[in-house]
Amino acid sequence: MTVLPRATAPIPAAGPHRPPTVVELRLSAFKSHRGTAVPLGPVTLIAGASGSGKSSVLQVYEALARLGGGAELAEAFPRPTECVPERAAPDAQGRRGFRIGCTVDGPVGPVRLDLAVQVEPELRIAGERLTCDGRTLLTTALRDPARRSVQAAWHTGGAAPVTRAPLPDDRLGTALLPLRVAGRTPGQLHVLAAAEQMILALRSVFACDPRPPRMREPVPTGEGRLRTGCDNLAEVLWRTRSQCARRHARLTAMVRAGCAGPVAELTVEELTDGTVRAVLARGERWSTPVERLGDGELRYLALALVLLTGPGVLAMDTVAEVPPAMQALTVLADGFDRSLDVTQSRELLALAADICGERHMRLVGAVSDAPYARGVDGVTVVDLGA
Repeated sequence: MTVLPRATAPIPAAGPHRPPTVVELRLSAFKSHRGTAVPLGPVTLIAGASGSGKSSVLQVYEALARLGGGAELAEAFPRPTECVPERAAPDAQGRRGFRIGCTVDGPVGPVRLDLAVQVEPELRIAGERLTCDGRTLLTTALRDPARRSVQAAWHTGGAAPVTRAPLPDDRLGTALLPLRVAGRTPGQLHVLAAAEQMILALRSVFACDPRPPRMREPVPTGEGRLRTGCDNLAEVLWRTRSQCARRHARLTAMVRAGCAGPVAELTVEELTDGTVRAVLARGERWSTPVERLGDGELRYLALALVLLTGPGVLAMDTVAEVPPAMQALTVLADGFDRSLDVTQSRELLALAADICGERHMRLVGAVSDAPYARGVDGVTVVDLGA
């Protein structure tokens, strides 16, 4: 286990065979955060008291993921005024906003993205910067407030070292570069590689917050992709239990370790109305439908299922044009240990450390405290109260 304070930590060296991953989040000026840098490892727990800004870290990650996937600014930040730092005074033009960023490591090396967002008087991107190897590859700036665009400049090399053009002021310029850069010169190829590395790392995200009250109702069968709230857990188990016997057996073992009473099997039964519900088989004549489980048991089951599946099962946009070996899914779990007891937290964390050690999945979870993380290799605890 590694425990890191609120300040910065070294970014891992780039590896040519490492899938692109976000290794640092920056909340330069966002809500209660000022100059906060959060290092991210294979498994990262964001700890701190209520109000320390744990959920804000995950919110920034998820918002950057949406922007990386091409979403508009208003979709990534539906309540932008809440993101402006407290007591932030407007400038001479009456403008207020926030600043965030991240660093992605991968085949190109560490690529840094910094973003300034204007919230008032209207929501728009005020400035964006993409850098790699000490070289600025893209900059955008809001030159004319009367126009719905920003002036962008990106490195191209060749006869014209910089290309300038307007870009929309409500979308991430980095996500638009693959559509605007020809890729004819070494400089253009470098820009494309850095932008694509950033986009690939940001898009591979699944935000998960299991909601036990919704998980207790039987559900109809469908495509079997697990939603963010895990309310269709039984439908997903109906699909996955026969697709991978080894993973289902491992999930059953997790349930056996973290749920009260004996567990012989985790199964799914079809009801007369065509819906399905998950059931814990206790023995030859005894079974417990999941609606009778406690909130902690249901959240534990859902999080274990998330960790043992992947993009093909989770309800998320996949990057179909990129081989799976070059993608690393990041699970964002706000309130990772909510309603869990210490045994359940330990079991989930050990599973996460094992799964994420294979480099194709990562976990970022917000927790109130993490004493159960002591001694778990591969786990980084970032204490926002330090």
